[in-house]
Amino acid sequence: MNKTIKLLVAKQDHNKRVDFILSKKINFITRTYIKKLIENSQLEINKKTVKTPATKIKTNDEIVINIIEKNESKILPNKIDLNIIFEDDDLIVINKPKGLVVHPGAGNFENTLVNALMFKYKDNLSNINGKIRPGIVHRIDKDTSGLLVIAKNNLSHSNLSKQFNDHSIKRTYQCLIWGIVRPLNGKIETLISRNPKNRQLMAVSEIKGKTAITNYKTLKVFDTKEIPKISLIQCQLETGRTHQIRVHLKYKGGAILGDQKYGKKNIKFKKINKDFYSILSSISGQVLHAQTLEFSHPTKKKWMSFKSPLPDDFQKILDFLSKLNS
Repeated sequence: MNKTIKLLVAKQDHNKRVDFILSKKINFITRTYIKKLIENSQLEINKKTVKTPATKIKTNDEIVINIIEKNESKILPNKIDLNIIFEDDDLIVINKPKGLVVHPGAGNFENTLVNALMFKYKDNLSNINGKIRPGIVHRIDKDTSGLLVIAKNNLSHSNLSKQFNDHSIKRTYQCLIWGIVRPLNGKIETLISRNPKNRQLMAVSEIKGKTAITNYKTLKVFDTKEIPKISLIQCQLETGRTHQIRVHLKYKGGAILGDQKYGKKNIKFKKINKDFYSILSSISGQVLHAQTLEFSHPTKKKWMSFKSPLPDDFQKILDFLSKLNS
């Protein structure tokens, strides 16, 4: 159902961004969706259409915004087993397996996490992000495993989205990369935008894109004669851009093992341990795992911390490298 909201700018909100103020006043949609509404001519300031989310407002400005329900294809429920780590009336924490797409998209409307959520929870999920993304606050790539938080209602969704926007949610990932990143520990801060040569990929840019910040730490370097150097890396995200870790580690010269988009393809080894090569060949997708997730509970205001064990294929290759390197 569509809805029109009218506001009069208060003195304390003078000279602030209109999208920021609207996100404070309207708690049942995200700031990202507010921006989209503005860009699609759904905002008026003093009876004039405004299409720039960063527009500064003044005291006593009259703001009118039309909240339009997203018109999207109907998604059918699908019985898919879910590994639920935690659940209450407001949210669900799920350990997503590698290979499961989070939400429907081109060519895949049946076998996603959303289809599984709709089967289990029906309409008892937030609808802020529209009919094809019920409950989805954030996502991880299809071939990345690990923790996701799902919102059961709009209030929880809005609160969790704000924590993501404020970078107060803590997320750490572990991965295995070819080579060594220098320095061993540090912060990568760049702009990330669409790759101009391939729009399906992202790339670091010096002139345009969204700010992306990844803190990384080298936990272990595996260096033996039988295998190229491999590093176990831990990444903590301050932002959550598309393919951020994969793009940033490639930028630093450390492609993730098994990454078919950003990694090394068709690698030819002059000499390599046969058992290791067999394990490596059996891996499907990047060796990247969303291991920890921490946030403030949206209604109870209690700090929540979750940790997921490494998936079997990741642990198998890690155990082999540790044994070989001992």
